[in-house]
Amino acid sequence: MKQIVQCIPNFSEGRDLDKIEKIVSPFRGKEGVKLLDYSCDEDHNRMVVTVVGEPEPLKKAVLEAVGVAVELIDMSRHEGQHPRMGAVDVIPFVPIRNVTMEEAVAMAKDVAAAAWEIYQLPIFLYEKAASAPHRENLAAVRKGQFEGMAEKIKDSQWHPDFGNQLHPTAGITAVGARMPLVAFNVNLDCNNLDFANQIAKNVRHLSGGLRYCKGIGIELKERGIVQVSMNMTDYSKTALYRVFELIRIEARRYGVNVVGSEIIGLLPMEALIDTAVYYLGVENFSMDQVLEKRIME
Repeated sequence: MKQIVQCIPNFSEGRDLDKIEKIVSPFRGKEGVKLLDYSCDEDHNRMVVTVVGEPEPLKKAVLEAVGVAVELIDMSRHEGQHPRMGAVDVIPFVPIRNVTMEEAVAMAKDVAAAAWEIYQLPIFLYEKAASAPHRENLAAVRKGQFEGMAEKIKDSQWHPDFGNQLHPTAGITAVGARMPLVAFNVNLDCNNLDFANQIAKNVRHLSGGLRYCKGIGIELKERGIVQVSMNMTDYSKTALYRVFELIRIEARRYGVNVVGSEIIGLLPMEALIDTAVYYLGVENFSMDQVLEKRIME
C-alpha cells in the first residue's frame, strides 16, 4: 500500500482570487498529489489548503506553492484578523497511512531546509518537529507576528531553525508535523470583540479552559458579528460538542447567543459522528454503522 501524508499549508491571502488560484495551482494535476480542499476567508485574510499525497511528490508541490506565495504576498502590506507571521504562515504534515510520525517529521525538516536554501525563507520547526520544548506550541512561535518578528529572532531563544534573517516581504514560516486537528469557529450575535476574546480565554487550555483547545476572538466585519476561532488539537479527547456548549454557557454572562459555527478545511468523520451521537442521544453507537466507512473498507 502507498504511503499517504496530509499537508495543510496556511497562506496569508484570502481576498485576491487571482493570487489564490496561482498559489493553489502547484497542487493541481500532479501525479502522487491530490488537492482535497482550499478555503479562504476575507476577514481572516487567509487561505487553508488541504492536500494529500505520497511523500516525495507532496514535498515538491508544497515547495512550489511556497515559491509562488513568497513571490506574490507582501506581508508589509498585509492586514487581517488572524494572527500571522509569514506569507506561508504554517505548514503542518500529518501522517495518514503507512507513514510514521518520525517520517512526517523528516518531511517537515526536508521542506524547511529547502525553503531556506531556495527562497531564503527562514523557518521555525514546531509541534513534533520542534527543536526545543518552548517551540512546540504554534501560538508561542507566532507571538509577535510579522511586525515583531525581526526583533524576536535576535533573541537566542528564538533564532530560526533554518535561516538567520527575516524575509523582507514573506516573513517567516513554521513547519512541523502533528496529528489531525479541527479548525472550528463559533459565531456570536454581537459585534463586541472584547466579549469574543474573553470567551476564547475562558475556553482555551492556555487560560485554564478545555484541554486540546486553542482559541482567539475574531471580528467578522462584513457580517457585523464576532466569533471564537479555535484549533482543536485532539478531537478524540476534547469533543467539538464540549467546546460548543462551553462557549454557549460563557456567552450567556454577556447576554450573547451562539448563532452558528463553521469548520475550516477538512476534518475526520469521527469528530462529527461523536457530536451527532451526543446531540441525538444515540445509544450504543459504533463507527461501523457509518455507511461510508464500511464502503471505504
